[in-house]
Amino acid sequence: MDAEVLVRLGELVLVPVIEILDRELAAPLADALLEGGLPCAEITFRTDAAADSLATIVRLRPDMLVGAGTVLSVDQVDRALDAGARFLVSPGFNPRVVEYALGKGAAILPGICTPSEIEMARLAGLEIVKFFPAEVAGGAKYIKALTAPYRSLRFVPTGGIDATNLGGYLSIPQVMAVGGSWMAPGKLIQDRKFSDIAQRTREAVELAARLRPVATPGVAGGVVGAGAR
Repeated sequence: MDAEVLVRLGELVLVPVIEILDRELAAPLADALLEGGLPCAEITFRTDAAADSLATIVRLRPDMLVGAGTVLSVDQVDRALDAGARFLVSPGFNPRVVEYALGKGAAILPGICTPSEIEMARLAGLEIVKFFPAEVAGGAKYIKALTAPYRSLRFVPTGGIDATNLGGYLSIPQVMAVGGSWMAPGKLIQDRKFSDIAQRTREAVELAARLRPVATPGVAGGVVGAGAR
């Protein structure tokens, strides 16, 4: 389990969720994120170009922390890790996928939405989970309710989050980082508007720094044991 990767995600606070249709756009996209001050990307495995795009960024932009999102099967775990993914993210909790990824020593953030799914994650030895779909499932208010019985758990909420509601999530100490596509939406990527992406990213990084100016106490400590079996 690569705990250092999860610590780094907590330091970065923001995780751009990227859907890319053409691997030729991968490197300029990475450059835009880097220019905006965010050396991180979650490449979702929703397109045929995902694995190649991830591998391209890993090879050409080694300073980027790149992970794979929408990982739904053990085959996708293998494809993502073979492409160089440093972390894996799934929309739900699939015990087989989680067990397989942990067996590979991978950092995986499975999605949860209920206390029962949290119990499954805890049984697997996880201390960090994705909360999805964040806004429609109850948003920051719902996460606050979950933290009452699950105080040691850390969350990475994703789904419907943007600059207008980011503050509500970052105000919660148990929220380690926040994922979202508003920094680099698919249309801007396809239209090659990388200067716009860099500006959006820069604004998001500056906003996150104002909302959470210092590292949240206990986050790194909660990360170290993540995935221990």
